[in-house]
Amino acid sequence: MSKQLSLGKISVSNPKVWVVIGVTVAGIVILTETRRRRLRARKLEREDLGAFVERFELLPFPQPLPPAARHLLSGLTFAVKDIFDVKDCVTGFGNPDWKRTHEAAGKTAVVVTALLKNGATCVGKTVMDEFAFGITGENVHYGTPTNPRMPSHIPGGSSSGSAVAVAAGFVDFALGTDTIGCVRTPASFCGILGCRPSHGVVATIGVLPNSQSLDTVGWFARDPSILHHVGHILLQLNQVEPRRTRCFIIADDLFQLSKVPKQKSIQVITRVTENLSGYQPPRHVNFGQYVAANVPSLIGFREESLTLQDGISTLKALSSVMFLLQRYEFKTNHGEWVKAVKPRLASDVADRVNAAVDATHENVKTLYKVRTEMRAALRSLLKDDGILVVPTVADPPMKLNSKKGLSAEFHDRAFALLSIASMSGCCQVTIPFGKHDGCPISVSFLAFHGADKFLLDTVLDTYSSLQEQVTLVSHSSPVPDTNGHMDAAELLKEKVCSLLAYL
Repeated sequence: MSKQLSLGKISVSNPKVWVVIGVTVAGIVILTETRRRRLRARKLEREDLGAFVERFELLPFPQPLPPAARHLLSGLTFAVKDIFDVKDCVTGFGNPDWKRTHEAAGKTAVVVTALLKNGATCVGKTVMDEFAFGITGENVHYGTPTNPRMPSHIPGGSSSGSAVAVAAGFVDFALGTDTIGCVRTPASFCGILGCRPSHGVVATIGVLPNSQSLDTVGWFARDPSILHHVGHILLQLNQVEPRRTRCFIIADDLFQLSKVPKQKSIQVITRVTENLSGYQPPRHVNFGQYVAANVPSLIGFREESLTLQDGISTLKALSSVMFLLQRYEFKTNHGEWVKAVKPRLASDVADRVNAAVDATHENVKTLYKVRTEMRAALRSLLKDDGILVVPTVADPPMKLNSKKGLSAEFHDRAFALLSIASMSGCCQVTIPFGKHDGCPISVSFLAFHGADKFLLDTVLDTYSSLQEQVTLVSHSSPVPDTNGHMDAAELLKEKVCSLLAYL
């Protein structure tokens, strides 16, 4: 018998054969491991709905020993938008080229440290729109977080990952930033609470700027008491404040913009004020006309339009000033970096960034004047007890990967509403109001600049009653509006339902 075993023409005693076999086996092992890791990554992505760009754990500072009271946020978890510095991590700003060309942070953002000191645990960084430009929540580099309320629709942005992490229950609360609606929009689309505080009252040290005259640090929560607790920490508020009466001021013309029947929202507000003590009967205002009369510097930005009502064209002018201000400050902050690096950007983001970098600004002083007049106008309207009630956004979230993108009408209606707080610096809280035609809807409460505790106290005071009335109204028949007319769409729907029942 031969001492050598052979397989066909290949001698297994040949060392080269074993090298080939070894390399082949190693290749199979590597391929298997690579596939396993990819599957694991996809599983993790499915598990966190694509909300996170980075997972880690920042433990809270040591807590006081009994019998001392526990810290306000003890036991709570939170996530932060990838715009906040965390020591030894590179702040990504939603773009790989930004991350590649910047060093790890030397310190953690002031607001993140404040939350850790008060007992909360940070569990990671979340996806955002590139450079905090946009309100869709889409990111071509890191993926678009899945909206837990409507998985086939956008989550809203730019703080999309933070909103999704809260809405899905992965964390108790999350930090975002709001420049032109970046907390309020995803809060509305994901059906959760979102707070944009008064401009300048929450520290932005360790937060990358988009436009510092508009930027605020905001936060999301599902529970109004947690929203309230986080506000107390970030705003450094006193625990006790004398109670004062409140008056809701309903912006009737702005509810006309909304796809949601306005009487449902107004009916909820009216019933709550009737059932709670300390609330005056709601007042009504044509807000667009009020702004036109009280912000004279806007007149130079108004466009004559046959399709927009006079007051709404004023708010469109306000939003155009907001965009001009954002572009001017973004160029000042990051224009040189954009020109030097030429980052890879999604097409819609590239349009905004290029518009900012290429813009020439000859009326900058007027932009700031509009902002000053807008703040004074809101202070005069709301005084010490007023809370303006508006729709957060006018339209439901669009579908994911929509080839059309944001329509001009969606854009105009959305930013007419969102520019109010951005340009006045007032505080605003987005409050979920159930669903309409299967889509999450919300209203927003606004209070004058610096009235953050008053606003957060109001939300906490009214939230359970609001949700109870939302449930009741959603199952009730349509009601006439203030002029005795029923919303046409609701009336048609009721007639159809009656006919079907008869048949």
